Parts: sequence; structure tokens; C-alpha cells
Amino acid sequence: MKFIDEAKIHVHAGNGGDGVASFRREKFVPRGGPDGGDGGRGGSIWAVADRNVGTLIDYRYARIHRAKNGEKGRGADQYGHSAPDIELRMPVGTIVRDAESGEPVADLDQDGMRALLAKGGRGGIGNLHFKSSVNRSPRQFTRGEPGENRVLALELRVLADVGLLGLPNAGKSTFLRAVSAARPKVADYPFTTLDPSLGMVRIDHDASFVVADIPGLIEGAAEGAGLGHQFLRHLARTELLLHLVDIAPPDPQADPARDARAIAEELKKFDAGLHRKPRWLVFNKVDLVPDADARVRKILLALRWRGRWFQVSAISGTGCRKVCAEAYGFLAKRRKRAVRPTRPRERAAAHS
Repeated sequence: MKFIDEAKIHVHAGNGGDGVASFRREKFVPRGGPDGGDGGRGGSIWAVADRNVGTLIDYRYARIHRAKNGEKGRGADQYGHSAPDIELRMPVGTIVRDAESGEPVADLDQDGMRALLAKGGRGGIGNLHFKSSVNRSPRQFTRGEPGENRVLALELRVLADVGLLGLPNAGKSTFLRAVSAARPKVADYPFTTLDPSLGMVRIDHDASFVVADIPGLIEGAAEGAGLGHQFLRHLARTELLLHLVDIAPPDPQADPARDARAIAEELKKFDAGLHRKPRWLVFNKVDLVPDADARVRKILLALRWRGRWFQVSAISGTGCRKVCAEAYGFLAKRRKRAVRPTRPRERAAAHS
């Protein structure tokens, strides 16, 4: 199935049914009075996050979604039927925005989460509700309200804890294969990864995290070079970036330090928040270089790097498990800090 992470849809909620002005007419009941019922509610349109859906491809081709209108009211105190709602099942991680204003409508980041996209119109009121002691034969009724019509932009951002970043052929897909059961395409030419891939890294029976591999970036991606920035959005939900650096590039004129700096600049151009995320350098293909330690130190010095870094060989798996164990420890600390219980003194201060 082709991976589609953007789509634009038109949603049309149903109109409410009209109320009716009717009077009871039966034998031996000369003054039966008003008996016009209300109209039914128009159908609403909801978005539902479904973990069994992995792409927005259904909404690339089926763009118009229209709910039914509510039924009109009838005589004999009969109300019109309300129209059924429509549920649009979307991948977990989908962000829904108003296509015209760009304002967010919903962020479906949990399985089963529901969000109202377009509200159906309320049904009109029949003349049954207008009778009173001074108005014994009311002929008033109201029309049903129109349903909402909207144009929405859908954007899928995969849910992952750790994101892999780097130039094409830096070894990101090979690294993902080494640490998880995912099997992305691996070849000795650039841009073998054309779609984001997810892999589950299991540290222990109850300790795991998700890694996202996106297509490689090159300098000038902001201007559309290579595959551009279209897949960087999938790193927005990650808590840690692993920047893979190829210390044995096929081009002898390549400068790994300059390339790493260029990737960081592309991150900044795309999103300053993404650029500020914690980023570790992972020097790959150390088994292909006799003086790997010296070359890594040279790159670190050129980058003036003060963060964390690792040396791995993704093809043989050397050092990969260590990176994953350190990444899990980092994630566990952040999660523990996020749910840190409030101390009694802090609770007292909050209530004072």
C-alpha cells in the first residue's frame, strides 16, 4: 500500500429536518388542536483514531463526505428521524486542521479518540410547541438548521519515541534492522527509504520504545532538493533524535562534519522546535575504517560537539544495543519526570 501522509477533504454535515404545522383532524374531535412534530437532527461527521489504519490513502481519493439530512416532522405528534452520524477512521497520529485558517481541529494521538469535524443541524420545531392558553391554534413552526460545511487538511505524524536522522546511505535502515524486527529496504544506493518506517525496540520483556526511520536528508532540502522536508513532520512527536553520521562515505571528498552541520541547519529551517530536541550523534560504519577513533575525534572537534555520541557498526550490530539501552534510560527519566508526584508542601502551596 502506498504511504500517504497528507490529504484534503470536504465534510458536509446533514441539515436538520423542518418542523411542521399540523392540526388533529379526527371524527368526533372537532377541536383536536395542534399536533405538528419536530424535525430530526442532521447527521454529524466524526473522526476516530484507529490503530489498524496506517495511511491516509482512503482520503486521497474519497474527498467528499456528506451526512444525511434529518427527516421532516409529521402530524399526529410524530417527530422526524434523526440522521445517523458518519465516522471517518484515521491513523493514530493524524492532525486535522481547517484548510482555510490553518487552525487545529483535532490531534488524534490515542487509539479510539473521537473528534467532531462537522456538527449536524438541529431539527425545526413543530407547532405543537407553540400552543398556549391565548394561542389555541398556532400555525408557527421553524425550519431545520443547516449543518456545518468545512474543508479540512489531514496530516499524519507517526507516533515514535526516537527518530533516526541523517544523509542518504548513512545506515539508518540498517540500524533499524539491527535493533528491531522491522525490515526496511536496504541497498547500496541513495534514497532506498522512500516512506517512514517504524520499529519496536525491546530492551526487556516490559521495556520497549518505538523508533522512526525517515528518508535521508541532503543539503538544500528546504528548497526541495532530494525528497525535501515532506517527511520531517514525522519526527515532531519524538523525544530523542539519533543523528547517524557515516564516517566512511563512498565519496573521498565528502566531509562528515560539514554534512552533519548541514543536516542540523535543515532541521532549523524546517522547525526550530525540532532543532532544539535532544540529538545524539551515532557514528556508523566504524568497522570499515582502521583509524575509526581518530576520525571520530576529528569530527567531534570540527563540530565542537558537547553532546552524547556513540560508535556503531549497523551491519554487524556492534554498539547498537548500547545505544538503545542508553536511549531507553533517557526516555524513562523523561517520562518519570513528566509524571512526578506532587510533594505535600507543593500541594499545600497550591491550595493556599
